[in-house]
Order: sequence, then C-alpha cells, then structure tokens
Amino acid sequence: MDIEALVESIWQHTLRRSYFPAEWKGRMTIEQAYRVQLAILDRWVARGERLAGWKVGLTAPVIQKQFGMHEPVMGFLLESGHRDSGAGFRHGELIEPGYENELCLTVGARLEGADVTRAQARGAITAVQPAFEIIEGRGDFRGDPSLALTDNAQQKAFVTGAASPLPAAWEPASTTVEVLINGRQVDHAVGSEETGHPLDAVAWLAKKLAEFGRRIEPGHRIMSGSFTRQYPLARGDRIETRFTPFGVVRASFD
Repeated sequence: MDIEALVESIWQHTLRRSYFPAEWKGRMTIEQAYRVQLAILDRWVARGERLAGWKVGLTAPVIQKQFGMHEPVMGFLLESGHRDSGAGFRHGELIEPGYENELCLTVGARLEGADVTRAQARGAITAVQPAFEIIEGRGDFRGDPSLALTDNAQQKAFVTGAASPLPAAWEPASTTVEVLINGRQVDHAVGSEETGHPLDAVAWLAKKLAEFGRRIEPGHRIMSGSFTRQYPLARGDRIETRFTPFGVVRASFD
C-alpha cells in the first residue's frame, strides 16, 4: 500500500468536497487508515487550521460488532468546525448530513501512554458540555470501516452548549437525554455502560493516540460517543437535545 498516494488521493477529495474514492475500498488495514487520517490532520494544520481535540465513535459494544470492530474509533476535531448552541447551518452545503447526541469533555491535563485509566481520565476533565456531532455521508463505507476512518469517521462539525463541571460521582446512568426534532420528542435515553462510558472513551483515546506517537493535550475537547442512534437531518430541521443534568444544545438547518 502506497500510503502517500492514498493520503494525496483522500486530501484532494476532501478539498473538492466530493464523495470518497471507491478504488481504495477494502485495500487497507485499520492501522494504515489511521496513518492516513492523521496525515490529513497534519495537512490541515499546515494550512493554518487548529486542532480542537478528538472524537470517539462506536463506543457501544453492540455497534462495534455491527461494524466489524473490536474497539471504538477515533477522529479529529478542527476549531473551524466548532459552533455554539443555537448555530444555524446551510443544509445545502452539507453532504447527506446527520447528527449524534454526545457529551463534549474538556481535558485540563495531558493524557498519554498505554496505561491511562478511567480514574485518570475523570481527574483530567475540567468541563462537560451537551453537544451535537454533525456528520456527513461522504461515501459508501459499508463493509469497510477503514475507509470511513480515512474520512475522519464522517466528522464535519460539533455544536456545544454551556459548560459545567463533571460531578465527582458521575456515571452514565446519572444522565438522561431527551431528543427533539422540530419540537417533537423522538427519543428519550438513559446513559449506561451498554452505550459505552464517556470516561472509558477518553482513556481509550489516549492509548490509541499513543500508538501513533500522539497524546491528548490540555484544552483538547473530546466528543465522547453518542447516547442515542444517529439521526438524519432534513432541510428546515430544528434540533434540540436536553441532557440532564448538563443542559441543552440546539441547532438549525435551513
């Protein structure tokens, strides 16, 4: 596999905002896909973008099994992709958009290495925000999670509400999530270990980044995995999700 050729191919498709090249499907390992993803990040940073943090996906074991994975997946967040709650997006500028309901965790201390624990992750979190991850369907990745990873795990943007501290004894079951689309409730969920623990997601991320000589730095924000299924976005949608006890996040798509 010519990694540099693959990076250049993916980079050009990224710049053109076109669907991802089918010719690479089924031709790379997960490790190679991450090397491509991180090389694309380095190209964005070289162009003046700022790394805001990371996303973790497929945190639920049942979803991992569905996609043929044995662990979560990661992607990067760019500062230019961040929006505050209440943000409006132009639906026509997005490619097959959807969203997930997540907690965005801000890290105040460096986390690195293969031995980061849930307790260390908890101690490093300085703020929690209710959040949306805005994703795009930029290609047909069915049956090939590696290609999706080169596409930064479908990441497009992230929207965050007001920040609050992480309660000392917090566990996922302490959080309920009410999802509304155009004023109508479409989901009500309670966090659980079955959906994946956000603090485990942070610890896993630190370990995975260490495999590539990288780390979670102070100030990085981490989208820590969805509490619900992924929802598609139609033109005109107004979305609102209420995270108890963390607050509300909203966005619109005209």
